[in-house]
Amino acid sequence: MNTASAPSAVTDDARRFRPLLLLLVPILLFLAIFFFWPLLSMLVRSVSDPEPTLAHYERLLAEPVYLEVMFVTFQIALYTTLGTLLLGYPLAYYLSGLSTRMAALLMTIVIVPYFTSVLVRTYAWMVLLGSEGVVNQVLTGLGLVDTPLRLMYNRFGVLLGMIYILLPYMVLSLYSVMRGIDRSLLRAADSLGATRFTSFRRIFLPLSMPGIAAGCLLVFILSLGFFITPALMGSQQDAMISMIIEQQVETYFDWGFAAALSAVLLVVTLLAFALYDRLVGLENLFRSRSP
Repeated sequence: MNTASAPSAVTDDARRFRPLLLLLVPILLFLAIFFFWPLLSMLVRSVSDPEPTLAHYERLLAEPVYLEVMFVTFQIALYTTLGTLLLGYPLAYYLSGLSTRMAALLMTIVIVPYFTSVLVRTYAWMVLLGSEGVVNQVLTGLGLVDTPLRLMYNRFGVLLGMIYILLPYMVLSLYSVMRGIDRSLLRAADSLGATRFTSFRRIFLPLSMPGIAAGCLLVFILSLGFFITPALMGSQQDAMISMIIEQQVETYFDWGFAAALSAVLLVVTLLAFALYDRLVGLENLFRSRSP
């Protein structure tokens, strides 16, 4: 009797989920047309423009300037990730300990700049950090410096702008995990004689590791492809891979080499995901982003 009812149960399940599968068809078509097809076209062009060849990848490895740009890109992405972590972790820790209403209010303040154009926020920093900007005017007015400081068109300006723009991603990743940590565990540790630092180091910090890993992964990947802020606030020594790709397309019309650079950037992103999955697990990434 159970054997005879099994096919019927499978058929009922298929009928139940068929409407759900039909709802996925528009989404899958959208992804296929506007995501997978352009991505595949880019990969094909990197080995077929103007003819089937690996010359673009050979050029990437043969010319030291492009390897140096890759190194600078990784370096800036790493520094940006560390900067957002150092600034975002204390902020998220403080917000996670507040009442729900107050935390929501302050979190709104953190998120609001995210809805402003990156270009507008970058120009705002340029106004602040310019040689005649607000920061230098205050410093010279107080007599702290004799001449305006060079706060832009260098690595400092790039990192400051990128950390500011990407900080909300780190805070949101950390806050979603920290909010779910039971603070009674810290109080129990305090009652057993542990110092606040010890209870934080032994209990809270390990429990918040999924949020740290998720935030670092998200910020690092976004930093690898950042364009506007490095282009406006950096120098030639701070050129990132995205700027070289734009230059190859807009100036030299070398779509094949630009596609090869994009393919390398894609591979690095996938490797970052693979490393995260190996160390933490991608299921923790999505769990840490849930409320």
